[in-house]
Amino acid sequence: MAGADGDDSLYPIAVLIDELRNEDVQLRLNSIKKLSTIALALGVERTRTELLPFLTDTIYDEDEVLLALAEQLGNFTMLVGGPEYVHCLLPPLESLATVEETVVRDKAVESLRKISHEHSPVDLEVHFEPLVKRLASGDWFTSRTSACGLFSVCYPRVSSTVKAEIRQHFRTLCSDDTPMVRRAAASKLGEFAKVLELEYVKSDIISLFTALASDEQDSVRLLAVEACVSIATLLPQEDLEALVMPTLRQAAEDKSWRVRYMVADKFSELQKAVGPEITKNDLVPAFQNLLKDCEAEVRAAAANKVKEFCENLPEDSRETIIMSHILPCVKELVSDTNQHVKSALASVIMGLSTILGKDNTIEHLLPLFLAQLKDECPEVRLNIISNLDCVNEVIGIRQLSQSLLPAIVELAEDAKWRVRLAIIEYMPLLAGQLGVEFFDEKLNSLCMAWLVDHVYAIREAATCNLMKLVEKFGAEWAQNTIVPKVLGMANDPNYLHRMTTLFCINALSEACGQDITTKQMLPVVLKMSNDQVANVRFNVAKSLQKIGPVLDSNALQTEVKPVLEKLATDQDMDVKYFAQEAISVLALA
Repeated sequence: MAGADGDDSLYPIAVLIDELRNEDVQLRLNSIKKLSTIALALGVERTRTELLPFLTDTIYDEDEVLLALAEQLGNFTMLVGGPEYVHCLLPPLESLATVEETVVRDKAVESLRKISHEHSPVDLEVHFEPLVKRLASGDWFTSRTSACGLFSVCYPRVSSTVKAEIRQHFRTLCSDDTPMVRRAAASKLGEFAKVLELEYVKSDIISLFTALASDEQDSVRLLAVEACVSIATLLPQEDLEALVMPTLRQAAEDKSWRVRYMVADKFSELQKAVGPEITKNDLVPAFQNLLKDCEAEVRAAAANKVKEFCENLPEDSRETIIMSHILPCVKELVSDTNQHVKSALASVIMGLSTILGKDNTIEHLLPLFLAQLKDECPEVRLNIISNLDCVNEVIGIRQLSQSLLPAIVELAEDAKWRVRLAIIEYMPLLAGQLGVEFFDEKLNSLCMAWLVDHVYAIREAATCNLMKLVEKFGAEWAQNTIVPKVLGMANDPNYLHRMTTLFCINALSEACGQDITTKQMLPVVLKMSNDQVANVRFNVAKSLQKIGPVLDSNALQTEVKPVLEKLATDQDMDVKYFAQEAISVLALA
């Protein structure tokens, strides 16, 4: 029996070995995902003595299998017997941290970082720190890039001699021959700086930062810009000017647009890190240059930061700086040749009105908003319309309606139907921002005019727009303002407009509810079943099918059924077909 038991307990590892050697990648992947179950079945000791060595030795596999393994091992601490045995997980993770595929290495480093916290300080020095050193001095660049992500997690908990060694290794990797390694070191520079003592930040990190920020590869230099934010927050104000600013000034004027882009992208964070004085003297001119950069990507990234930058300026000089330095650049960007730049600006420019107040907004910003509302790029127009509410708060609805609404109305009546279509799509958004009274007074007549547009796509969009407006303003509003106008079109001499009545009823019946549909809309639909035009008659059948579910059974039997039965005997084939379909769908046969 004992022998049988022994065989039985070997079963999981035998199955795992079989599955991991199977030709089917999916099977191998599944068995890796079940590793924790297998480890539980084996118990902690056999997991340490059999499973982990097996995994360490036999893993040369597809990247997705390795990725799953790297992830699993990060949650394995309890399965090997808790924190005192956690170092057993290091060998398989170490080999995964050296493979060629970046995502696998990154996941292995993530798992190593996770389990580093479960090591005691002694284990960290005995087991973890040697692993980091081995990776840092590996022959292949893959292991050296992985090492960069591990310094910061072990540094705070080791003795001062080991700390000195770690700093030395990091210094070496920052000047590695392989750009990929320098890139990895640059990307972890800020994180490493945060765990170092201030004296070493000044003596070690600043010189590394300066070197990386003037690396020959722009991909390394742009990562140094990211580190700049962390480093600047660590240093006392008086050291920033000498230690950080020369490098930052150089990055803002770098010959590679990618580096300048990174400066623009991180601008608000840099501004907070360096404080108000340096912002006034250094960052304002740098920001102006980025807004005028020759590369559109850089201008767009800077334009995106305009509102944040202005908000974070020191209060005593905010308005002066914006009016004399920032606004002139913004005015140029409004007519930029690149639509991404204009669109980025349009998404934030409205926010300036709250910073500059009513008078400045009316005098300086409104003309810019108007220009953007008429821009040929739909995204620019949308960004302006969707941010109208913050301008409304500053200058009030009256002023807004005098200045911006004429532009909206002009677009709504534009000769190009695609422009009209774009404005219809913004209508529910506008209605929500401006409120019901204002909407009724200024925009309702437009919405109605679109229903009789000569382009079908506009009539269709206008119908859909009405439904969204009823959802926003409610059935009672619909009953008073929309429904009478829609039903009035049923007598229009143009059969296309009569059909639009039916399309509107289809769209509105659900939002308006049973009462309005039965009492006001249904009689009109039924009356139209006698229309001269076959197209209108078969659309009556389709409308009855659509609004049928909203009506009560009494109306269906006494009013709808006779009309559909009459249409089912129409001379026109299509009218017959749609009437019969409606009868069967509504189960009136």
